[in-house]
Amino acid sequence: MPAIPIPRFDQFYRHAELTRLLQDYAEAAPALVRLSSLGKSFEGRDIWLLTITNTATGADTDKPAFWVDGNIHAAELTAGTACLYWLHSLVTGWDTDPAVRHLLDTRVVYLVPRLNPDGAELALLPRPRHIRSSTRAYPWDEAPVDGLTVEDIDGDGRILQMRVPDPHGTYKKHPQQPRLLVAREPGEFGGEYYRLIPEGLLQNFDGIRVSVNPDREGLDLNRNFPAFWRQEFEQKGAGPYPTSEPEVRAMVDFIARHPNIGAAVSFHTHSGVILRPMGTQSDDEMTPEDLWTYKRLSDIGARLTGYPALSIWHDFKYHPKQVITGTQDWIYEHLGALFWTVEIWAPNKEAGITDYKWIDWYREHPVEDDMKLLKWSDEHCAGQAHVDWYPFRHPQLGMVELGGWDRMNYWRNPPPALREREAARFPAWLRQIALSLPRLELLRTEVRALGEDTWRVRFAVANSGWLPAYVTQRARERKVVRGTVFQIHLPPGVSLVSGRERVEAGHLEGHAPKTSQQAFLPNLEVTADRAVVEWVVRGPRGTALALTATADRAGTVRTEVTLD
Repeated sequence: MPAIPIPRFDQFYRHAELTRLLQDYAEAAPALVRLSSLGKSFEGRDIWLLTITNTATGADTDKPAFWVDGNIHAAELTAGTACLYWLHSLVTGWDTDPAVRHLLDTRVVYLVPRLNPDGAELALLPRPRHIRSSTRAYPWDEAPVDGLTVEDIDGDGRILQMRVPDPHGTYKKHPQQPRLLVAREPGEFGGEYYRLIPEGLLQNFDGIRVSVNPDREGLDLNRNFPAFWRQEFEQKGAGPYPTSEPEVRAMVDFIARHPNIGAAVSFHTHSGVILRPMGTQSDDEMTPEDLWTYKRLSDIGARLTGYPALSIWHDFKYHPKQVITGTQDWIYEHLGALFWTVEIWAPNKEAGITDYKWIDWYREHPVEDDMKLLKWSDEHCAGQAHVDWYPFRHPQLGMVELGGWDRMNYWRNPPPALREREAARFPAWLRQIALSLPRLELLRTEVRALGEDTWRVRFAVANSGWLPAYVTQRARERKVVRGTVFQIHLPPGVSLVSGRERVEAGHLEGHAPKTSQQAFLPNLEVTADRAVVEWVVRGPRGTALALTATADRAGTVRTEVTLD
């Protein structure tokens, strides 16, 4: 059998290389890893899905499931690295880590390292383009006929900024550090000022005005999900209709066909935070039981990863008056499964900037923070996070300077030497979420003779997971999960005397405590994690009967009894 591959976590893989790597994992560990295509991207690339579980202990569809994806946004490549790191941790930990073995024995992980292969491929070209998501032209097919198109104009593999002297410019050189541009003060005049323009080429330049064209590929796949979908004028990049894009449609279709998925994490970059729902409402409007669960598991994530856990609504809005919806709203608010977005990597924190508000910092921050970042670039990034300005003869603008922050390689993503460190933050937390999922287990079966050919059959199961079988109250409110469904399979010659062949029992709780031990009132439902049904059947002694019990998000129990 081939050896387990050892990936390079300090590099980003092109699609063909990634395909080969994932095939190598499936070939090296066929009992644990199955590789299949979730669907085809807009340009026809496979969207690779890894089903990771111990197949010897049952089919993946019979087990509670955890979905993890990455790289829905084109240039957020470290998101895929985090997925690969967990894949490697699971496969290599199977023989050495009891928690990993128990996870793969009892549960299944559905892992999509790169949900958007087309956009990632564009970002990884020798002369890259850094679009938001899909490569499909949207909202219009036409290429721009004027304005500036952002691109790598000098062929160095980076898209930087152009510094152009202009008395009306927004920026000036820092008095102690002229490599660094800082904003002019209100009312300031009489100095040497610059206009900053993204690196790119102009069409039909009139010598005066420069307008930057939006990307021709204007889709944001994370806005194309069914929940709270809105048109372009309300939510930019959302597409012509929900799930119009093949990448999103493939994910939505798979999750909708796999009700065993009880929790999900989507990796993005950057900000160095764990984000939890809701995106459309405040915590005060959330179902309290779900909010308590989210806070408990999010706090564990903060402790294990070092990333603070935040509410999207309260802490992570791009604009205080703007509501943005995406994957988290569909998976939690529609389906009632748990969901987190993880924004990997915080360059400002890396530079020693710790006292800041996440989104507000990008709008305005003290000059001292810029100095810290420049120092970090010099000392830890060989001066490449902030590129020193160098002259370049622009075909339309004449002599300009190129330089400034390399957003792709040091802001959107960590520098190569730090990528594995960031990816290594997550396996312990992901494992704990997965092991918290509900799991249906056989508790007991009984067969008792009531007569010569009449028998009472009892079948009892229990939820051994921390979470309830329905996972969230939201799922119950939306009626997207059923209670435990018991079924007796009658062979020829056996008939029911009492009971029904299929019985839906109640929802099973998990072993998470409802209150502390010091609560005013005792817990009256001490066995709410258990359910039992019974049938009376007529049939000859020695006949075998198959029994099944299924809870959508807790899996399926299959067993057999003999009339004896």
